[in-house]
Amino acid sequence: MSGGERQRTALARALINEPALVLADEPTGSLDAASSRSAIDLLWKSTLANQRALVIVTHEPAIASRANRILRLEDGRLFDRTGELKSA
Repeated sequence: MSGGERQRTALARALINEPALVLADEPTGSLDAASSRSAIDLLWKSTLANQRALVIVTHEPAIASRANRILRLEDGRLFDRTGELKSA
């Protein structure tokens, strides 16, 4: 089974039981451009349609730009668009 096939299988397994929270670590890492768009579209449509929370870890700005909130981890510190987040 190719890396792309394994990636798509993992995506299907993650969504099949309709979890309230979907965690996706580089979900398009081993996919070509067309498969990547298809996978991200599936994740977004599935989570929106079923009111699920979706957390994606990615290095792809195009994928991150679709999110409602973007957090960036840099040198062990967490940032949002306004700056560094402080612990409570």
